[in-house]
Amino acid sequence: MFIELPEKRYYAIGEVANAFSVNTSLIRFWEKEFDILKPKKNAKGNRKFTPEDIKNLKLIFHLVKERGFTLDGAKTHLKEEKQKTLNNFEIISKLEDIKNQLSKIKEQL
Repeated sequence: MFIELPEKRYYAIGEVANAFSVNTSLIRFWEKEFDILKPKKNAKGNRKFTPEDIKNLKLIFHLVKERGFTLDGAKTHLKEEKQKTLNNFEIISKLEDIKNQLSKIKEQL
C-alpha cells in the first residue's frame, strides 16, 4: 500500500480519505473505534491529522483491509503485539517505498 501525501504538519480528513481511497465516514468510524487515532480538532470541529495519525491509519488499514482482520481482532492485535506489528509494518512500508522508487527510476530509463 503506497500512500502519496505531501509533506505537511496537518492533513484534512478529505485528503486522508482520498489518499486511502475510502470515504471520510470510514475514517471517522475508525477514529471512534481505535484509541491510537487522536486527530486534533479546531474550533469548528474539523479534524486535522498529524503524520503520526497517518502512520497509525496505515497500520489499521493494513490490518483491516489487507490482512482481513475484524475490527475486534485488529484492536486485540494492536493491544497485544503493537510494537512487533508496528516494527514489521514499518519495514514493509519502507520496502514498498523503495520498490516504488525503483519502478519510477526504471520507467525513466
